[in-house]
Amino acid sequence: MPLPTTTSRGRRSRPRGDGEREDANRAPRPALPGLAARQCAVSVLEAVLHDGRTLDDAFAAAVAGRPGAEPLAPRDRAFARLIAATVLRRHGEFTAVIRSFLDKPLPKSRSRISLILLSGAAQLLALGTPRHAAISLAVEQCRADRSARRFDRLANALLRRVAAEGSRRMQALDAVRVNVPDWLFSRWQAAYGEPVARRIAEASLCEAPLDLSVKSAPEAWASRLGGVVLPTGSVRLAASGRIEGLPGYADGEWWVQDAAAALPARLLGDVAGLKIADLCAAPGGKTAELAAAGAVVTAVDMSQERLARLTANLERLKLMAEAVAADASAWAPGRLFDAVLLDVPCSATGTIRRHPDILHLKREADLTALVALQARLLANAAKLVEPGGRLVYAACSLEPEECSEQVGRFLKGHPEFARIAIVPGEGGAEADWITPAGDLRTLPFHMALDQPALSGIDGFFAARMRRAL
Repeated sequence: MPLPTTTSRGRRSRPRGDGEREDANRAPRPALPGLAARQCAVSVLEAVLHDGRTLDDAFAAAVAGRPGAEPLAPRDRAFARLIAATVLRRHGEFTAVIRSFLDKPLPKSRSRISLILLSGAAQLLALGTPRHAAISLAVEQCRADRSARRFDRLANALLRRVAAEGSRRMQALDAVRVNVPDWLFSRWQAAYGEPVARRIAEASLCEAPLDLSVKSAPEAWASRLGGVVLPTGSVRLAASGRIEGLPGYADGEWWVQDAAAALPARLLGDVAGLKIADLCAAPGGKTAELAAAGAVVTAVDMSQERLARLTANLERLKLMAEAVAADASAWAPGRLFDAVLLDVPCSATGTIRRHPDILHLKREADLTALVALQARLLANAAKLVEPGGRLVYAACSLEPEECSEQVGRFLKGHPEFARIAIVPGEGGAEADWITPAGDLRTLPFHMALDQPALSGIDGFFAARMRRAL
């Protein structure tokens, strides 16, 4: 099927089908069901891919920034986010398929046509959306957008071809190499070797399930929520819908936290009654763990906004902690702690399953500044530990400079600290999650379960150290 072409005068051929134009004199139709969700998804993609905003921030802004419009229903909110996340996760594949059907590239302007096409391709090739709904609503999106209006017929014809032939063309692609940036895959190859790097990438391109940390009775909550209890003690559910509607949320019985992110706090052992500083604490999952275990927690974070979210989470969970807005790299409270937990800002390359925007927003050059910041944070954290106390350093990164190499440099410069090796079984950690040096290192393909949709875990690193008496 030939695609419509655009002449210098703007006249186009008119292949007719799923998205046929209506008479210009006809009164505007009411918005079609599902259109708002797709428009929201495209707005999110524009904010991430064009403006450099994170997926979470872009989604919150897109949902809130609809003046005069009806609020999106929970189902539409979930679908909008799913479309956006799927496009970000498999952007390379969808782009390659779309380009294979074009005689010439789309304009490089800020027109939203490319984002509308990517959204449609995601629905047709990955999300199982009925063909007519995906195509007709993409055409309606074009017509409703001033910058994309002239491409409505192209969208109709191209997406019909994607529906008919796109899956075959996508299967011929190497998903790892077209979706993962070259710089990132090359780093994984250098750090882990080609076979492991490919497994990391393949797992990173899968949608993550939903992990919950529960206050008590994980088996009972898993049964009630239709999930499973992981060997680490977290409860895992298939990702779907809004978490606020799940049993136990309003009552503060659990909080969302990846199973890997729940491990570093457990490396401190029995914390009941101990004074613990949780540095770079927001949004507060580790603070909640420590408080629920009976620790006296001081949660420190530089961001007032993120600290407010932490406080709100603790209120819902009916847990107590002191919240301090401060730069953790320079914070000097005039007192020492029995233990310090430092989960540093990092490249977050271990969390691509949950944050596919990382594939588009992070750059290799970012590491230099991050590594320097982490070193300052770790040096100051060391000053806060009582003699004989413990220090846990953690990062949700797969990059050695932010993890094992950072700790190695710290230990060389701080002889008063020594590593305490982690042993299999601690906190549910498996033997292959522990490095030869005794640190924790999870990879996205770890935690393989019988159900693929429930498998995987964030890539996380943690090292445990003790200050000499």
